[in-house]
Amino acid sequence: MARTALLILLFMALVIELVLTVGGFFAPELVLAQFGVGVSADTRFMAYALAWLLLFVSLVDAVALWQVWRRVPHYATLCYLLGFWWMGIGLGLYLTYHRLDNLALDTGKGLLIVLATWLSRRQAREAA
Repeated sequence: MARTALLILLFMALVIELVLTVGGFFAPELVLAQFGVGVSADTRFMAYALAWLLLFVSLVDAVALWQVWRRVPHYATLCYLLGFWWMGIGLGLYLTYHRLDNLALDTGKGLLIVLATWLSRRQAREAA
């Protein structure tokens, strides 16, 4: 059950990251407006640079999803990395910019992934 929840969480996170990535590359004005950022040449540049970072995170998420799906023995490493990454982003944005939506989305997503990974590993050890 925990493995299924982890797969669902990683898939949903991948979809969110890919949507933001595509938006950063092909519709930066829309993405910037969603985050309340004014559009200028500098902010378009930052949206493009951020899209590359989001593409990298999407690739890491896809690899983690593949590892969990295939039951690769060390899948937890990437899952924990992603979970703590998103918890850090959410907390950082909240503490610095008071963005409660990022706290809920990113930190919540990260916390759920960490908990699902922990439960999945625990259930696998108990089954063995």
